Amino acid sequence: MTAQLLKDVQLLQGPAQPLQRSDVLIEQGVITAIGTGAGAEATRRGLLPRPAGSWLLAPALVDPHSVLEEPEDGRAETLGSLVRSAAAAGYGTVALLPRARNWRDRPECLRLRAEPPFELPLWGGFSLGGRGDDLSAHADLLAAGALGLAEEGELPPLPLLERGLSIGECADRPVLLAPRNASLDHGGFVREGVEALRAGWPLDPPLSETIPLQNLLALAASLPEVRLRLANLSTAAGVQLLRAAETAPMATVCWWHLVADSGSLDPVAEGWRLVPSLGTPADRRALVEALADGVISAVAVHHQPLDPEEQLLPLDQRRPGLAGHRYVLPLLWQQLVREQGWSAAALWEALCWGPARLLALEPPALAVGSRRWILFDPDQEWTPRADGEASKAANQPLAGERLRGQVLATGLLPELWLGPH
Repeated sequence: MTAQLLKDVQLLQGPAQPLQRSDVLIEQGVITAIGTGAGAEATRRGLLPRPAGSWLLAPALVDPHSVLEEPEDGRAETLGSLVRSAAAAGYGTVALLPRARNWRDRPECLRLRAEPPFELPLWGGFSLGGRGDDLSAHADLLAAGALGLAEEGELPPLPLLERGLSIGECADRPVLLAPRNASLDHGGFVREGVEALRAGWPLDPPLSETIPLQNLLALAASLPEVRLRLANLSTAAGVQLLRAAETAPMATVCWWHLVADSGSLDPVAEGWRLVPSLGTPADRRALVEALADGVISAVAVHHQPLDPEEQLLPLDQRRPGLAGHRYVLPLLWQQLVREQGWSAAALWEALCWGPARLLALEPPALAVGSRRWILFDPDQEWTPRADGEASKAANQPLAGERLRGQVLATGLLPELWLGPH
């Protein structure tokens, strides 16, 4: 991307700052001037302004938790393909969960790095191998650079969990735990509801979330010094418990639970096999409302790529998960901004600033010298394809569907420019 003057672009500079229109000069992916100085510099250099219309210039998005198991030679995803696909989708930060071929539960397993300006913070394992049998060396992991500690799939046994939170080695770093008890799901993978009953899906009762959530809320109340985070809240009953809690930890919701439910998803579409389970229409409405009023703090992509061979397995035999960062912003803009009247700033709170706070990172903001920006056209229509900016994962949703809303350019990938020339 050579020098460009974006004329009268919608500019969202940071949290608690109003959406405004301004001229912005960008050169080789770097913001070099904002406001009247941008136009003056462009005129001096003989640059033609590019009318920005409905385009939005805003900070790059933050994904608080996703999975990358084989960064070097993965068939489903590699470090290179993840970074490029996430950056092209507008994500400048992707925090990786401990699950990997070499589980990130020891300091020597925290060496994964991405080229700046992309940021790849790593969660350290709360327990060894994620098995919930023994604690990892929490202090050593945090000293080695782990952003915090996480246990992904389900809640560890309560004695181990209480001991790990009570010993005080977590310091002021976040601890991410999933309110889920797999022994209570009865082998189901769709929440109980009329729609799931009609479709004949195996049912997962809300109790598999609410019982462990009650335990976590009790621990949060008794250990207020621990920066507890809840991963992937998924039910209306869970939202109700979180609302009622005197000490409510910050929580995430997977983006797919905001746009799909058991009453709206085609029976043969990708997106049924998830952990936590796909919810009912009432679950989805409750999650959206909780995100709107801050009961839920952040939207997670929770990218879990599968390779083509595993994707061919029957639904009940393959690992759960959904992949792809590039669908999140277009679909949530459609669902929340266009259909429900959210402001752009409210959406960025859910996709950028809220996730950053959950990770105990500084909320991103635009400034002269920054490369961590994205240019988004809410009206651009496009069809996702298997190109150089796509994830390698085989379990991506919405195959062949036309989407509305696309990232046109980003300082994370200066060579990317999808807008009209």
